[in-house]
Amino acid sequence: MKKIKFPSAQTILLLIAALVTLLTWIVPAGKYNQLSYNKETKTFAIISGENSKTVAGTAKTLDSLGIKIPLEKFTNGDIWKPINIPNTYKEVDAKPQGFFEFVKSPIKGIIEGADIIFLVLFIGGLIGLMNITGAFDAGISWLAKALKGKEYILIILVTALVSIGGTTFGLAEETIAFYPILIPVFLAAKYDAMVALASIYLGSSIGTMCSTTNPFSAIIASDAAGINWTSGLTSRFIAYVIGTLICIIYIMRYAKKVKDNPSKSVIFDQKEQIENLFKNNTESELKLTSRLRLILFVFSMCFVVMIYGVARLDWMFTEMTTVFFVGAILIGFIAKIKETVFIDAFFKGAGELLGVAIIIGIARGITVIMNDGLISDTMLFYASNITEGMNKGLFANVLFVIYGGLSFFIPSSSGMAVLTMPIMSPLADTVGVGREVVVDCYQYGMGLFSFISPTGLILASLAIVKVGYDKWLKFVMPLVYLLFIFSVIILTVSVYF
Repeated sequence: MKKIKFPSAQTILLLIAALVTLLTWIVPAGKYNQLSYNKETKTFAIISGENSKTVAGTAKTLDSLGIKIPLEKFTNGDIWKPINIPNTYKEVDAKPQGFFEFVKSPIKGIIEGADIIFLVLFIGGLIGLMNITGAFDAGISWLAKALKGKEYILIILVTALVSIGGTTFGLAEETIAFYPILIPVFLAAKYDAMVALASIYLGSSIGTMCSTTNPFSAIIASDAAGINWTSGLTSRFIAYVIGTLICIIYIMRYAKKVKDNPSKSVIFDQKEQIENLFKNNTESELKLTSRLRLILFVFSMCFVVMIYGVARLDWMFTEMTTVFFVGAILIGFIAKIKETVFIDAFFKGAGELLGVAIIIGIARGITVIMNDGLISDTMLFYASNITEGMNKGLFANVLFVIYGGLSFFIPSSSGMAVLTMPIMSPLADTVGVGREVVVDCYQYGMGLFSFISPTGLILASLAIVKVGYDKWLKFVMPLVYLLFIFSVIILTVSVYF
């Protein structure tokens, strides 16, 4: 009997999109009224379906709507997206999505996700140029010799640095750029590609799960909950440190097992395929010349500039993509690459990440179906009713699980914050806990589910490494169970002590 092959990332996402399309026929359609602030006219707009009413942009307006968010959070731009108004949910005429809406959703998703898709393609183009310069091979050869006998430092360094980026400024989508660069380094250190994937993806995930100063989750969620972002910061920092240590130890144990016996690798059957995909010349004596050093420096500075721009200058995807485009041109001049060779190498590199870009678009298309089918707010409404009348310990842990489930349908951390916090945060008042507990539940629920969520970044990351989703689940699920128990303990302690 022929063995059934686990479906590809694209197929998994299309199956999920089909399921969500079916849900729009079953789940009642509903909407909350939304509130949007206009900085030019200094007014609020209350949006109800197709209708919009302009009201004064004052604290009195917020009070009358039951929104406990300081006015300055709107005026200074901390909250820039429309937020849901509490107690305004109502069922509306059903808008079930049909076959044509289903087949159009990936296209709409690609259009909506064009910003991150172009970032991915330009990163691919830059890497294509780097490959023909020989700088990668020379740099990896040097690093493999420098770390000989101390390869474990690579795991600690990469996981810790990426997690710091995640907890401070929300390093997530940007990590897609790191895989083609770091996987050859880990392979040269005699680890498998899963170790590289885990160090980058788990580092980012645990960082964003336990966000401390991340403006896209901790700060915007606190703002939308009507509290200062420093509320609950101590417990989140403790959770971040312990959670990161758990992830590093988990990865190192697996890495040691694979290094001692390569056949223990979860992806051992793909060993040759992946090594050919990320082939490097670490065994040969490649001289790291001054020109190659300069090329590597320019390449590295692209990431330094990108990280600084995101963290300090409020850059979005357009600015990040521009950095990699400029970097590619500079490297082309330094390496003296001919125009035709430059163009061919750039487009070849971009083409190798085209599949990843399509996956991002299909995943975004699922959200399009949810929104067009008017069932996102219905999910939120019923989720908020589940916790009614609970004691505070049970409340925190049930809300943690609810946020994990909601993140399947709303994978954007900032989108989740502005849509749910005005609805969920007042629930804390009814059970006698601080609203920072709701922020913690949101972060831990969304963050932990991101380790495995097919509508998040994991499928795009796996596509770069050519690793199946089933193999990732086999590797990561024990860690997910461990972090689930850890999160329950942290949340329970936070509400009682």
